[in-house]
Amino acid sequence: MTRRSLTFRLLRALLLLLVLIAAALLIVSLWQQRDRVSSAELLEKAKAHDVRIVRDSWGVPHIFGAKDSDVAFGLGYAHAEDDYATIQDVTLAIRGKLAMSKGSEAAPGDYVVSLLNIWPTVEARYERDLPADVRAVMQAYADGVNLYATQHPDQVAATALPMTGKDVAAGFLFKMPLFYGLDKTLKQVFEGKAELVKTPTGSNGVAVAPIRSSDGATRLLVNSHQPYTGAVAWYEAVLQSDEGWHVAGGFFPGSPFMLHGHNEHLGWANTVNAPDLADVYQLTINPNDSDQYLLDGQWQELEQSTAWLWVKLWGPLLLPVPQTVYRSAHGPVLRTEQGDFAIRYAGMDELRGGLQVYRLNKARNLDEWQAAMALQAIPALNYIYADQAGNIGYVYNGLFPKRQADIDWSSTLPGERSELIWSTYLPPESTPQLWNPSSGLVFNANATPFHASEPEDDLQPADFPTSMGVQSNMTNRARRLQETYGADRSISRDAFRAYKYDLTYSERSALVATVQQMLALDAQGDAELLAAQAQLQQWDHRSDRRNRSGALAVLAAMPVVRANEQELPAVDPRESLLKAAANLKQHFGRLDPEWGEVNRIIRGKADLAIDGSYDTLRSVWGEEQPDGRLKAVAGDTYILFVEWDKQGQLSSESIHQFGSATLDPASPHYADQLPLFVEMKTKPVWFTEDQLAGHIAREYRPGEVALSK
Repeated sequence: MTRRSLTFRLLRALLLLLVLIAAALLIVSLWQQRDRVSSAELLEKAKAHDVRIVRDSWGVPHIFGAKDSDVAFGLGYAHAEDDYATIQDVTLAIRGKLAMSKGSEAAPGDYVVSLLNIWPTVEARYERDLPADVRAVMQAYADGVNLYATQHPDQVAATALPMTGKDVAAGFLFKMPLFYGLDKTLKQVFEGKAELVKTPTGSNGVAVAPIRSSDGATRLLVNSHQPYTGAVAWYEAVLQSDEGWHVAGGFFPGSPFMLHGHNEHLGWANTVNAPDLADVYQLTINPNDSDQYLLDGQWQELEQSTAWLWVKLWGPLLLPVPQTVYRSAHGPVLRTEQGDFAIRYAGMDELRGGLQVYRLNKARNLDEWQAAMALQAIPALNYIYADQAGNIGYVYNGLFPKRQADIDWSSTLPGERSELIWSTYLPPESTPQLWNPSSGLVFNANATPFHASEPEDDLQPADFPTSMGVQSNMTNRARRLQETYGADRSISRDAFRAYKYDLTYSERSALVATVQQMLALDAQGDAELLAAQAQLQQWDHRSDRRNRSGALAVLAAMPVVRANEQELPAVDPRESLLKAAANLKQHFGRLDPEWGEVNRIIRGKADLAIDGSYDTLRSVWGEEQPDGRLKAVAGDTYILFVEWDKQGQLSSESIHQFGSATLDPASPHYADQLPLFVEMKTKPVWFTEDQLAGHIAREYRPGEVALSK
């Protein structure tokens, strides 16, 4: 056989192999898309649900139904109308199948779904741990989403349908540990893993009792700081069923439950806390068998399973990529170049998060709300509470492991000792919490729970063991809460709102300290540095749009502060100041452009200057653009002011940074709230049907257009 003929045969064989692989991948791709649900079946379900969707003049959906499940069905449909793409991405991410539509960059997150044992836990516990009423609400929401999807097949990705109640439940199991930093722990152990869910960048919550109000009212500020779009971006809705589910507030894509807001009787705000709820164990591996680890003097087998990561190639082709998942008695195992490490974290098998939130939604008084909190199904988050009766409170919520007191749990633990593998949690009464303080004030801004009121009312660190891992940090926002709400002994309605929009950095803040450090630098005759210092000297510590020194101060100091906060490599203050000065001169032609020239919020054709900055109470987190401007991408999003007057009458006002969470640029609600948001104004929440009258833009049933055909 000649070399030429051999080469030809090899090429032909290779071509045949490629064709077979492509065919196999196409078959797999088509198989993955097989589970389409029947539109006719879902339309029949729509007929069975007694539900109306009423869009107000701002496009906000008000869902009215006979049963809670009817309302959930309507919410799922309305939510999908406004943000189906995000709901779909969330569902695929929770299933560990996001790489099917996003490609290989999403594969690490898909792997983590298997690593955390999400779906075996769901399958084992869904019917056991969740009551029938909760499962009915979850499934009805999913069916509402499915109905929209079947009517818009061009928007549907492979394997996205049908969404189920189990997807909703799995979302709580997957997302909640990420809020207290499990993703950070995983990345610290095994560098190179992609970000799982873009986590929040801060939050504010404040409650004022009648004794602290100038008019005897009870007031609550709900002010979570989230990314503007994506898996944890806020969606506003009002729900009302004849079974007593009547709430207004913020919802996440893929969930039917109001996560924070209010009902007729009470309300709460959430802020992210950061207790130490995850432990890392270094395993001792058998030198003669790499799949065995040492525990109590005995070699134990690592549990192994295979995670199939379906990665999009091009067109309809999907590539199945197998990855081995390891677990030990401690929990999931990461095998790295530095060694083998197991992770144990709070809430690793807790599926009842949706149950707890649902019970909070329907609580009618403080006792019922506290009973819901006692379920301990939400592993973390601060809660700022207020109610119609004038009660206020703060809960540093956490699913705190019951740990040995004499161990440094903040360090890497030896994996060979089983007594270090905790299996239970501290009871609810162990949680740091403060109820009805004499000052009539509670607040939190992602800071320590030991500064949540007046000093005489504050919780004391000595009352809580170090093994709980309670955080001790202070943010600028926390300090400004002390200096605004905390300094006002008789807070009026106007003052309550004005303090929330405070634009100032505290003299005690890390950012101001960094600016002072930059001012103290020895310029050594450097003209550029001297000019920058002269400009910094004029800064009044504010972040208002017209400020002509704020741009240099924030752009220079923020990289230094964030590096310290996030335990990243240190940033040299001198270099950061010179870099910020050079960028301003390059892009704006001067050292002192107005802050609003740099700090922008952009949505469609709208491109507006905005007040506020990183870690101010008026929080705006900007992402640097090629032209040197900062484009706001997170911070203040959905804001809600809630009030019960002396007679217990409820009123509330809200604002969203864009509009009714739609991704459709052609929609009138794509950016209709943006002008109000920029001017730090709000709109009324029409909580009751009587209040809604006169403000209705559209009323319909889910699937109404299709049903009329």
